[in-house]
Parts: sequence; C-alpha cells; structure tokens
Amino acid sequence: MRSWLLRGVLLLLLWNGLTVSVLAVDQAQLQSINQSWSQSAHALADVNCSSCHQNKSTKQVLKRPNHESCQSCHKAQVDTFLLGKHGIRLLEGQTALTPALAHLPMQAAAHDKQMNCNACHDVHSVKTLPASVDSCLTCHKDTHSLNYKNSRHGQLLQEEGALPRPSTVSTTCATCHLPRQTSASGTVTVNHNNTFTLLPRDRMVKEVCMNCHGMEFAYNSIFDDDLVESNFARPPTLSMDTLKMVRALEQQRSGNSKSE
Repeated sequence: MRSWLLRGVLLLLLWNGLTVSVLAVDQAQLQSINQSWSQSAHALADVNCSSCHQNKSTKQVLKRPNHESCQSCHKAQVDTFLLGKHGIRLLEGQTALTPALAHLPMQAAAHDKQMNCNACHDVHSVKTLPASVDSCLTCHKDTHSLNYKNSRHGQLLQEEGALPRPSTVSTTCATCHLPRQTSASGTVTVNHNNTFTLLPRDRMVKEVCMNCHGMEFAYNSIFDDDLVESNFARPPTLSMDTLKMVRALEQQRSGNSKSE
C-alpha cells in the first residue's frame, strides 16, 4: 500500500486551507481509493490526486472534480458527452441532468443522481466494463434496458467473464449507444453523445450494427419496434418494402445486362 499517496492527499488538503470537517475522511476509504488508483491506467500514466483534485489556475483543491477536470485529458469524450442528452444541460449552463427529469422509466434510487463523468465511471479505478452496462442499469428501468442481460448480446458478454474493459467483440449498452470512432490520425475514442445513434435509426445501422451484421439483417432488426423493445431477443421477422424494391431493381438491372 502506498502510504505516501495517502499522506499526499492530506497534505494537499492542508496546504489549501480546507476545514477540519473536510479532512475527516475515513482511513479505510482512503486506502480503498489508493488501491483502486494504484492498479489503474491513471497510475500507469502518472495521473495522481492533484491531477484531478487541484485547479490548474488557482491551485485550490477541488473536492469534487467534474467534467471540466476530465476534459484536460479526455477532450473528445467530454466534448461529445456535452452534446448528448446526458450532458447538454451542463453545456447550456444549467444544473446537471438527473434521472428524475427523464421521460423514460428510471430506477427510483437513482432519481437524484447527477449526470457527469463520475455518474458512470468509478474515477479512481477507471475500469470501463462497469460503465458499459452496470452504470446504465443503475438508472434506466425501461423494458429495452432491462432485457439486455437476457439478450444474446448480454449472454455473450457474460461468457467472456470479468474484464477491465469490454473486448473488441463485446456488445454492451455502450457498444451501440456510445460507439467507438477512429480519427483521421488513427486515434480511437468513444463518442459519449448518448443520443448520437438513436435517431435517425439508419445511423445506428451504419455506425454499429453493420460492424457485425449484414445490411439487410440490420435494417430489418432496427426498424422492428417489438424487436428493439425485447433488446433483439430473436432474429428479425420484418421484411422492409424498401429492401424488396432494391432487390427487384437489382434483378431487373442484372437481367437487362444479360440481354444486351
């Protein structure tokens, strides 16, 4: 256990003149935080307490760092988060969104939870697997969300076992609603705009579904309201007229080309 880190936390608080009540932190809690941090990607990258808990300009301690602290390192993630329904209120200078303000059914115990980076992420361990499903179900209580764990996607994730982060073949809530994107330089980031792939539904097909499924299977699935509600519990039974027309046109063109 790195006792120097625990002492560093207390010294940082003292140097900034915080009251004794703020310093009354349980030692076991500090040790738990330290253990989580010491095994995290933050620790490997030399991101320590002051990296997040100290204002870069004023040098004052931040008792509860928010998305602005995260933005100094995770700009793309925070920028996209602020464009989605989870973060747009913060972008507009309003109070953070809470599940109590949502139109969808939400877990009663989470009604006052403020949507910020640490609403989904354990900021000391920074393991992303909990944020990919468990964090979503902490708030969401709609039928589609609750059906995830019994879906084929959920079963495949469970079969992979405990991981620090979802693998490239995992299909979680985040896989579909916070898709990975690759920049021109080849950098892969997660688009944290949680509404980006919701509408139009074609965007979900292009950005997510067709990474694993064929185009026709994907379209027939995403436009079947009952299938979406069940979290894709079965193969699609919908047969879209648009795709029938495209197939008929392709057959017509193919037939014309043979006759010429």
